[in-house]
Amino acid sequence: MCVLDNPVWSALTGPQRALGTATSLAARFRPEVSPFGGFADAPTPAHWDDLAELAGPGRVVGLVGSGDGMEPPPPGWAITREITGVQMVGTRVGPEPTRSGPAGSLKADRPTDAPMSLGDDDVPDMLALVAETQPGPFLARTVEFGGYLGIRREGRLVAMAGERLRPQGYAEISAVATDLGHRRQGLADLLIRAVAAGIASRGEVPFLHASSTNTGAIRLYEAMGFTLRRRVTFLVVATPGRG
Repeated sequence: MCVLDNPVWSALTGPQRALGTATSLAARFRPEVSPFGGFADAPTPAHWDDLAELAGPGRVVGLVGSGDGMEPPPPGWAITREITGVQMVGTRVGPEPTRSGPAGSLKADRPTDAPMSLGDDDVPDMLALVAETQPGPFLARTVEFGGYLGIRREGRLVAMAGERLRPQGYAEISAVATDLGHRRQGLADLLIRAVAAGIASRGEVPFLHASSTNTGAIRLYEAMGFTLRRRVTFLVVATPGRG
């Protein structure tokens, strides 16, 4: 079994154990970092009980399962959202091409668009960009995952990308977001390649997840060298009780 078959559990019981809590059956990230949790293996009622204890009553948890779907949680839990998606691995992702081209090609629109590191001081701008573009969960302390890069124009953050799950030997590229007025200029491509290069420099393999309906993003990832590994299901659930 590959760690990518159970990436949240593998990350939380491996390289990212300091960012969450775990029992022998379930694990979850600290809620201010990420809503994701996971199970050691196919969940039984005992697994769900441990996750409920870790999360607390009335809390939302995101789960990643196989593309065949996930067994529904026990009574008392609520499913708030279910999304079909893909998991892609970037073993062939290279540096940004140097050739020029029209807007929307692989080259950034301006030579001054150099990715810069993002950290705690940038969180307000990152949260504002996420609120506009909705790339997925990004919270007040999600930046602690590290590896975030962004592009500013006239001081404004207009694009960003970073890392999330880090199961042993891999790192997930996540929070890819571009301001609506700056799309089709190669910024996402530039940032994804830069984040992937940082991952590869540590001897790890980049991977990512995307919604199956986000066909434009999937085409971009394929053009960059990402290949489909498997189909997945994202299940968002609420624990029993009131928070």
